[in-house]
Amino acid sequence: MLLAAAVGQLPDPRSNCQYAHGMSCVRVYLSPGMFGFAQLAAYDYFEHLRSALAKRFDAAGQRVEIRVCEVHPTASIRRRAAKLAHMIAHTAGSDDGPIHVVGHSTGGLDARLVASPTVHLEHGSSPQMSWIDRLESVTTLNTPHYGTPLATFFATAKGQQLLYAVSAITVTALKLGAPPLAAASALVAALGRTGDYVGVELALVDRLTDAVSRVLDEAASRNLRDWLRQVRDDQGGVVQLMPEAMDLFQAGVENRPGIRYQCICSYAPRRGLVDWLGNVLSPWATVSGTLFHFLQRLTAAHDPRYPCRAPQAQERLAELCGHAPPENASDGVVPLASQLWGTPLWVGKADHLDIVGHFPGPGQHNDWMASGARFDIVRFEAVMDRLFEGLMGWPHNRSS
Repeated sequence: MLLAAAVGQLPDPRSNCQYAHGMSCVRVYLSPGMFGFAQLAAYDYFEHLRSALAKRFDAAGQRVEIRVCEVHPTASIRRRAAKLAHMIAHTAGSDDGPIHVVGHSTGGLDARLVASPTVHLEHGSSPQMSWIDRLESVTTLNTPHYGTPLATFFATAKGQQLLYAVSAITVTALKLGAPPLAAASALVAALGRTGDYVGVELALVDRLTDAVSRVLDEAASRNLRDWLRQVRDDQGGVVQLMPEAMDLFQAGVENRPGIRYQCICSYAPRRGLVDWLGNVLSPWATVSGTLFHFLQRLTAAHDPRYPCRAPQAQERLAELCGHAPPENASDGVVPLASQLWGTPLWVGKADHLDIVGHFPGPGQHNDWMASGARFDIVRFEAVMDRLFEGLMGWPHNRSS
Protein backbone atom coordinates (compact mmCIF):
# COMPACT_ATOMS: atom_id res chain seq x y z
CA MET A 1 0.00 0.00 0.00
CA LEU A 2 11.18 -1.29 3.15
CA LEU A 3 16.58 -2.86 3.17
CA ALA A 4 19.29 -0.36 3.83
CA ALA A 5 18.45 3.17 2.76
CA ALA A 6 18.96 3.66 -0.95
CA VAL A 7 18.83 6.74 -3.11
CA GLY A 8 17.04 7.22 -6.41
CA GLN A 9 18.28 10.43 -8.05
CA LEU A 10 17.63 12.13 -11.35
CA PRO A 11 20.39 11.35 -13.87
CA ASP A 12 20.42 14.94 -15.15
CA PRO A 13 23.49 16.54 -13.50
CA ARG A 14 21.74 19.92 -13.37
CA SER A 15 19.53 18.48 -10.61
CA ASN A 16 22.57 17.96 -8.37
CA CYS A 17 23.07 20.82 -5.93
CA GLN A 18 26.81 20.99 -6.51
CA TYR A 19 25.96 22.84 -9.75
CA ALA A 20 23.98 25.55 -7.94
CA HIS A 21 26.97 27.94 -7.69
CA GLY A 22 25.77 29.60 -4.50
CA MET A 23 22.04 29.35 -5.18
CA SER A 24 20.22 27.46 -2.44
CA CYS A 25 19.02 24.08 -3.59
CA VAL A 26 15.51 22.78 -3.09
CA ARG A 27 15.48 19.17 -1.93
CA VAL A 28 12.42 17.04 -2.57
CA TYR A 29 12.12 13.57 -1.03
CA LEU A 30 9.64 11.07 -2.44
CA SER A 31 8.34 8.33 -0.14
CA PRO A 32 6.55 5.40 -1.82
CA GLY A 33 3.54 3.61 -0.40
CA MET A 34 2.34 0.06 -0.14
CA PHE A 35 3.52 -1.90 -3.20
CA GLY A 36 6.07 0.94 -3.42
CA PHE A 37 9.79 0.90 -4.12
CA ALA A 38 12.52 3.15 -5.46
CA GLN A 39 13.43 0.84 -8.32
CA LEU A 40 12.42 -2.79 -8.77
CA ALA A 41 12.96 -5.19 -11.64
CA ALA A 42 14.43 -2.23 -13.59
CA TYR A 43 11.22 -0.26 -13.09
CA ASP A 44 11.21 3.15 -11.40
CA TYR A 45 8.10 3.71 -9.25
CA PHE A 46 8.36 7.52 -9.26
CA GLU A 47 9.88 7.93 -12.73
CA HIS A 48 7.03 9.95 -14.25
CA LEU A 49 6.33 12.10 -11.19
CA ARG A 50 10.02 12.80 -10.65
CA SER A 51 10.58 13.81 -14.27
CA ALA A 52 7.49 16.06 -14.25
CA LEU A 53 8.63 17.89 -11.12
CA ALA A 54 12.20 18.29 -12.38
CA LYS A 55 10.92 19.84 -15.60
CA ARG A 56 8.86 22.39 -13.68
CA PHE A 57 11.67 23.35 -11.30
CA ASP A 58 14.01 23.75 -14.27
CA ALA A 59 11.51 25.99 -16.09
CA ALA A 60 11.27 28.14 -12.95
CA GLY A 61 15.08 28.49 -12.84
CA GLN A 62 15.24 26.71 -9.48
CA ARG A 63 17.90 24.15 -8.64
CA VAL A 64 16.39 20.97 -7.27
CA GLU A 65 17.58 17.62 -6.03
CA ILE A 66 14.94 14.90 -6.03
CA ARG A 67 15.53 11.65 -4.18
CA VAL A 68 13.44 8.55 -3.59
CA CYS A 69 13.56 6.73 -0.29
CA GLU A 70 13.65 2.95 -0.66
CA VAL A 71 11.59 1.47 2.14
CA HIS A 72 10.19 -1.93 3.04
CA PRO A 73 6.87 -2.18 1.16
CA THR A 74 4.71 -3.36 4.08
CA ALA A 75 6.71 -2.87 7.31
CA SER A 76 5.54 -0.61 10.15
CA ILE A 77 5.09 3.11 9.58
CA ARG A 78 7.65 3.78 12.33
CA ARG A 79 10.29 1.63 10.62
CA ARG A 80 9.60 3.27 7.29
CA ALA A 81 9.66 6.78 8.79
CA ALA A 82 13.00 6.08 10.50
CA LYS A 83 14.44 5.07 7.11
CA LEU A 84 13.14 8.29 5.57
CA ALA A 85 14.56 10.47 8.37
CA HIS A 86 17.92 8.70 8.14
CA MET A 87 18.09 9.25 4.39
CA ILE A 88 17.26 12.96 4.62
CA ALA A 89 19.85 13.45 7.37
CA HIS A 90 22.57 11.94 5.17
CA THR A 91 21.68 13.67 1.90
CA ALA A 92 20.26 17.10 2.78
CA GLY A 93 23.66 18.82 2.77
CA SER A 94 24.74 21.66 5.04
CA ASP A 95 23.20 24.63 3.22
CA ASP A 96 19.95 26.28 4.24
CA GLY A 97 17.93 25.11 1.21
CA PRO A 98 14.30 24.14 1.81
CA ILE A 99 13.23 20.52 2.18
CA HIS A 100 9.93 19.07 1.01
CA VAL A 101 8.59 15.55 1.53
CA VAL A 102 6.03 14.07 -0.86
CA GLY A 103 4.52 10.77 0.21
CA HIS A 104 2.31 8.51 -1.86
CA SER A 105 -0.20 6.31 -0.02
CA THR A 106 1.47 4.94 3.14
CA GLY A 107 4.47 7.13 2.28
CA GLY A 108 2.34 10.13 3.26
CA LEU A 109 1.96 8.69 6.75
CA ASP A 110 5.74 8.17 6.91
CA ALA A 111 6.15 11.87 6.09
CA ARG A 112 3.63 13.00 8.70
CA LEU A 113 5.27 10.86 11.38
CA VAL A 114 8.75 12.17 10.55
CA ALA A 115 7.49 15.77 10.73
CA SER A 116 5.53 15.36 13.95
CA PRO A 117 6.98 17.26 16.97
CA THR A 118 5.93 14.29 19.13
CA VAL A 119 7.80 11.70 17.08
CA HIS A 120 10.10 9.09 18.66
CA LEU A 121 11.85 7.08 15.99
CA GLU A 122 14.48 4.41 16.51
CA HIS A 123 17.04 6.84 17.88
CA GLY A 124 14.72 9.36 19.55
CA SER A 125 15.93 12.93 19.04
CA SER A 126 19.27 11.91 17.53
CA PRO A 127 21.16 14.05 14.95
CA GLN A 128 19.17 12.36 12.16
CA MET A 129 16.51 15.04 12.79
CA SER A 130 18.87 18.03 12.68
CA TRP A 131 17.41 19.02 9.29
CA ILE A 132 13.85 19.38 10.57
CA ASP A 133 13.93 23.20 10.77
CA ARG A 134 14.43 23.31 6.99
CA LEU A 135 11.32 21.24 6.30
CA GLU A 136 8.78 23.49 4.55
CA SER A 137 6.04 21.16 3.37
CA VAL A 138 4.54 17.69 3.64
CA THR A 139 2.41 16.68 0.67
CA THR A 140 0.38 13.47 0.76
CA LEU A 141 -0.95 11.71 -2.35
CA ASN A 142 -3.83 9.23 -1.94
CA THR A 143 -2.84 8.68 1.70
CA PRO A 144 -5.12 6.77 4.14
CA HIS A 145 -5.03 9.35 6.95
CA TYR A 146 -8.06 7.74 8.57
CA GLY A 147 -7.27 4.19 7.48
CA THR A 148 -8.69 1.94 4.79
CA PRO A 149 -11.03 -1.06 5.10
CA LEU A 150 -8.84 -2.86 2.57
CA ALA A 151 -6.15 -3.16 5.27
CA THR A 152 -8.64 -4.95 7.53
CA PHE A 153 -9.02 -7.65 4.91
CA PHE A 154 -5.31 -7.79 4.06
CA ALA A 155 -4.56 -8.36 7.76
CA THR A 156 -6.35 -11.73 7.67
CA ALA A 157 -4.49 -14.94 6.81
CA LYS A 158 -6.19 -15.25 3.43
CA GLY A 159 -5.85 -11.54 2.83
CA GLN A 160 -2.09 -11.75 3.33
CA GLN A 161 -1.89 -14.31 0.55
CA LEU A 162 -3.96 -12.08 -1.72
CA LEU A 163 -1.72 -9.11 -0.85
CA TYR A 164 1.28 -11.15 -1.94
CA ALA A 165 -0.41 -12.08 -5.23
CA VAL A 166 -1.59 -8.52 -5.96
CA SER A 167 1.94 -7.27 -5.24
CA ALA A 168 3.35 -9.60 -7.91
CA ILE A 169 0.70 -8.55 -10.43
CA THR A 170 1.22 -4.86 -9.67
CA VAL A 171 4.96 -4.86 -10.28
CA THR A 172 4.82 -6.88 -13.49
CA ALA A 173 1.88 -4.86 -14.83
CA LEU A 174 3.80 -1.63 -14.28
CA LYS A 175 6.95 -2.96 -15.89
CA LEU A 176 5.52 -4.95 -18.79
CA GLY A 177 2.06 -3.45 -19.28
CA ALA A 178 0.46 -6.74 -18.21
CA PRO A 179 1.53 -9.87 -16.30
CA PRO A 180 1.13 -13.35 -17.84
CA LEU A 181 -2.57 -13.48 -18.66
CA ALA A 182 -3.11 -17.12 -17.68
CA ALA A 183 -1.71 -16.57 -14.19
CA ALA A 184 -3.69 -13.39 -13.60
CA SER A 185 -6.86 -15.02 -14.92
CA ALA A 186 -6.40 -17.92 -12.51
CA LEU A 187 -6.20 -15.48 -9.61
CA VAL A 188 -9.37 -13.66 -10.72
CA ALA A 189 -11.16 -16.99 -11.13
CA ALA A 190 -10.17 -17.92 -7.58
CA LEU A 191 -11.63 -14.66 -6.31
CA GLY A 192 -14.87 -15.29 -8.17
CA ARG A 193 -15.29 -18.72 -6.58
CA THR A 194 -14.93 -17.46 -3.05
CA GLY A 195 -17.34 -14.51 -2.95
CA ASP A 196 -16.93 -11.78 -0.37
CA TYR A 197 -14.61 -13.77 1.90
CA VAL A 198 -11.69 -14.48 -0.32
CA GLY A 199 -9.56 -17.55 0.01
CA VAL A 200 -6.50 -17.65 -2.22
CA GLU A 201 -4.56 -20.87 -1.99
CA LEU A 202 -0.85 -20.47 -1.33
CA ALA A 203 -0.09 -22.85 -4.21
CA LEU A 204 -1.87 -20.46 -6.60
CA VAL A 205 0.18 -17.55 -5.29
CA ASP A 206 3.40 -19.48 -5.82
CA ARG A 207 2.35 -20.40 -9.37
CA LEU A 208 1.60 -16.76 -10.07
CA THR A 209 5.03 -15.73 -8.79
CA ASP A 210 6.71 -18.38 -10.95
CA ALA A 211 4.76 -17.26 -14.00
CA VAL A 212 5.60 -13.58 -13.66
CA SER A 213 9.24 -14.37 -12.88
CA ARG A 214 9.62 -16.32 -16.12
CA VAL A 215 8.82 -13.27 -18.22
CA LEU A 216 11.52 -11.19 -16.51
CA ASP A 217 15.25 -11.51 -17.03
CA GLU A 218 17.23 -13.36 -14.35
CA ALA A 219 18.36 -10.29 -12.41
CA ALA A 220 14.90 -8.70 -12.46
CA SER A 221 13.28 -11.98 -11.44
CA ARG A 222 15.64 -12.35 -8.47
CA ASN A 223 14.97 -8.74 -7.53
CA LEU A 224 11.21 -9.31 -7.67
CA ARG A 225 11.39 -12.47 -5.55
CA ASP A 226 13.48 -10.71 -2.91
CA TRP A 227 10.94 -7.89 -2.77
CA LEU A 228 8.01 -10.31 -2.53
CA ARG A 229 9.84 -12.09 0.29
CA GLN A 230 9.86 -8.82 2.20
CA VAL A 231 6.12 -8.49 1.67
CA ARG A 232 5.58 -11.99 3.00
CA ASP A 233 7.96 -11.66 5.98
CA ASP A 234 6.85 -8.30 7.44
CA GLN A 235 3.34 -6.91 7.10
CA GLY A 236 3.31 -4.75 10.21
CA GLY A 237 2.29 -1.69 8.22
CA VAL A 238 -0.84 -3.43 6.91
CA VAL A 239 -2.21 -3.80 10.43
CA GLN A 240 -1.42 -0.15 11.16
CA LEU A 241 -3.54 1.01 8.19
CA MET A 242 -6.68 -0.54 9.64
CA PRO A 243 -9.23 2.14 10.63
CA GLU A 244 -8.96 1.19 14.31
CA ALA A 245 -5.17 1.59 14.27
CA MET A 246 -5.28 4.87 12.36
CA ASP A 247 -7.62 6.20 15.04
CA LEU A 248 -4.66 5.91 17.43
CA PHE A 249 -2.25 7.41 14.84
CA GLN A 250 -4.47 10.49 14.61
CA ALA A 251 -4.51 10.82 18.39
CA GLY A 252 -0.72 10.79 18.70
CA VAL A 253 0.74 12.37 15.55
CA GLU A 254 0.63 16.17 15.46
CA ASN A 255 1.24 18.72 12.72
CA ARG A 256 4.48 20.64 13.17
CA PRO A 257 3.89 24.43 13.37
CA GLY A 258 5.21 26.35 10.37
CA ILE A 259 4.99 23.46 7.92
CA ARG A 260 2.53 23.49 5.01
CA TYR A 261 0.44 20.32 4.96
CA GLN A 262 -1.31 19.65 1.66
CA CYS A 263 -2.88 16.74 -0.16
CA ILE A 264 -3.88 15.35 -3.53
CA CYS A 265 -6.94 13.09 -3.50
CA SER A 266 -8.65 10.97 -6.12
CA TYR A 267 -11.36 8.40 -6.70
CA ALA A 268 -12.33 6.00 -9.46
CA PRO A 269 -16.02 6.01 -10.43
CA ARG A 270 -18.00 2.82 -10.28
CA ARG A 271 -17.60 0.98 -13.56
CA GLY A 272 -20.53 1.15 -16.00
CA LEU A 273 -21.61 -0.95 -18.96
CA VAL A 274 -19.60 1.18 -21.41
CA ASP A 275 -16.41 0.50 -19.43
CA TRP A 276 -17.00 -3.25 -19.42
CA LEU A 277 -17.76 -3.29 -23.16
CA GLY A 278 -14.61 -1.29 -23.77
CA ASN A 279 -12.56 -4.06 -22.15
CA VAL A 280 -13.83 -6.80 -24.45
CA LEU A 281 -11.04 -6.18 -26.96
CA SER A 282 -8.37 -6.27 -24.23
CA PRO A 283 -8.12 -9.54 -22.27
CA TRP A 284 -5.79 -8.01 -19.68
CA ALA A 285 -8.14 -5.05 -19.18
CA THR A 286 -10.98 -7.48 -18.52
CA VAL A 287 -8.96 -9.40 -15.93
CA SER A 288 -7.46 -6.33 -14.25
CA GLY A 289 -10.80 -4.53 -14.27
CA THR A 290 -12.35 -7.43 -12.40
CA LEU A 291 -9.56 -7.40 -9.83
CA PHE A 292 -9.84 -3.63 -9.39
CA HIS A 293 -13.60 -3.92 -8.89
CA PHE A 294 -12.99 -6.53 -6.19
CA LEU A 295 -10.52 -4.28 -4.33
CA GLN A 296 -12.82 -1.29 -4.73
CA ARG A 297 -15.69 -3.29 -3.22
CA LEU A 298 -13.58 -4.22 -0.19
CA THR A 299 -12.49 -0.60 0.22
CA ALA A 300 -16.13 0.54 0.25
CA ALA A 301 -16.87 -1.34 3.50
CA HIS A 302 -18.14 0.98 6.25
CA ASP A 303 -17.88 0.76 10.04
CA PRO A 304 -19.73 3.65 11.74
CA ARG A 305 -17.38 3.41 14.74
CA TYR A 306 -14.29 3.89 12.54
CA PRO A 307 -15.66 5.58 9.41
CA CYS A 308 -12.40 6.29 7.52
CA ARG A 309 -13.23 9.90 6.82
CA ALA A 310 -12.00 13.37 7.66
CA PRO A 311 -14.34 15.70 9.58
CA GLN A 312 -16.99 17.26 7.30
CA ALA A 313 -15.44 15.28 4.45
CA GLN A 314 -18.52 15.15 2.23
CA GLU A 315 -19.16 18.88 2.52
CA ARG A 316 -15.53 19.69 1.72
CA LEU A 317 -15.42 17.27 -1.21
CA ALA A 318 -18.66 18.63 -2.66
CA GLU A 319 -17.19 22.12 -2.56
CA LEU A 320 -13.88 21.04 -4.09
CA CYS A 321 -15.38 18.89 -6.84
CA GLY A 322 -18.44 20.98 -7.60
CA HIS A 323 -20.58 17.94 -6.83
CA ALA A 324 -20.84 15.38 -4.05
CA PRO A 325 -18.89 12.18 -4.82
CA PRO A 326 -20.48 8.97 -3.52
CA GLU A 327 -19.87 8.48 0.21
CA ASN A 328 -18.08 5.20 -0.48
CA ALA A 329 -15.92 6.65 -3.29
CA SER A 330 -12.31 5.42 -3.34
CA ASP A 331 -9.29 5.10 -5.59
CA GLY A 332 -9.60 1.32 -5.28
CA VAL A 333 -7.30 1.18 -2.24
CA VAL A 334 -8.05 4.23 -0.06
CA PRO A 335 -11.45 5.86 0.59
CA LEU A 336 -11.60 9.35 -0.89
CA ALA A 337 -12.79 10.84 2.41
CA SER A 338 -9.75 9.34 4.15
CA GLN A 339 -7.29 11.16 1.87
CA LEU A 340 -8.02 14.71 3.06
CA TRP A 341 -5.30 16.33 5.15
CA GLY A 342 -4.28 19.98 5.14
CA THR A 343 -4.83 22.07 2.01
CA PRO A 344 -6.23 20.09 -0.96
CA LEU A 345 -4.18 20.89 -4.06
CA TRP A 346 -6.20 18.72 -6.44
CA VAL A 347 -9.21 16.40 -6.14
CA GLY A 348 -10.49 14.42 -9.11
CA LYS A 349 -10.95 11.11 -10.89
CA ALA A 350 -7.95 8.79 -10.84
CA ASP A 351 -7.09 5.44 -9.31
CA HIS A 352 -4.46 4.79 -6.66
CA LEU A 353 -1.45 4.65 -9.01
CA ASP A 354 -2.66 7.00 -11.75
CA ILE A 355 -1.53 9.94 -9.63
CA VAL A 356 2.13 8.91 -9.74
CA GLY A 357 2.05 8.33 -13.49
CA HIS A 358 0.94 4.71 -13.86
CA PHE A 359 -1.82 5.02 -16.45
CA PRO A 360 -2.09 3.93 -20.10
CA GLY A 361 -0.62 6.21 -22.70
CA PRO A 362 2.52 7.30 -24.59
CA GLY A 363 5.84 7.90 -22.90
CA GLN A 364 6.12 4.41 -21.36
CA HIS A 365 3.11 4.93 -19.11
CA ASN A 366 1.87 1.49 -18.08
CA ASP A 367 -1.39 1.02 -16.21
CA TRP A 368 -1.93 -0.74 -12.92
CA MET A 369 -5.48 -1.95 -13.37
CA ALA A 370 -8.39 -0.98 -15.61
CA SER A 371 -10.20 1.23 -13.10
CA GLY A 372 -12.43 3.18 -15.46
CA ALA A 373 -11.07 6.53 -14.20
CA ARG A 374 -9.86 7.36 -17.74
CA PHE A 375 -6.91 9.27 -16.35
CA ASP A 376 -4.58 10.53 -19.05
CA ILE A 377 -1.48 12.63 -19.69
CA VAL A 378 -3.46 15.89 -19.81
CA ARG A 379 -4.90 15.33 -16.34
CA PHE A 380 -1.54 14.10 -15.04
CA GLU A 381 0.14 17.32 -16.18
CA ALA A 382 -2.58 19.32 -14.40
CA VAL A 383 -1.96 17.38 -11.19
CA MET A 384 1.78 17.96 -11.51
CA ASP A 385 1.15 21.70 -11.96
CA ARG A 386 -0.83 21.77 -8.71
CA LEU A 387 1.83 19.73 -6.91
CA PHE A 388 4.64 22.03 -8.07
CA GLU A 389 2.68 25.14 -7.09
CA GLY A 390 2.07 23.61 -3.66
CA LEU A 391 5.77 22.90 -3.17
CA MET A 392 6.61 26.45 -4.17
CA GLY A 393 4.00 27.81 -1.77
CA TRP A 394 1.46 28.87 -4.40
CA PRO A 395 -1.46 26.52 -3.61
CA HIS A 396 -4.60 26.68 -5.71
CA ASN A 397 -7.54 24.47 -4.85
CA ARG A 398 -8.50 22.71 -8.03
CA SER A 399 -10.56 19.71 -9.01
CA SER A 400 -11.00 17.84 -12.24
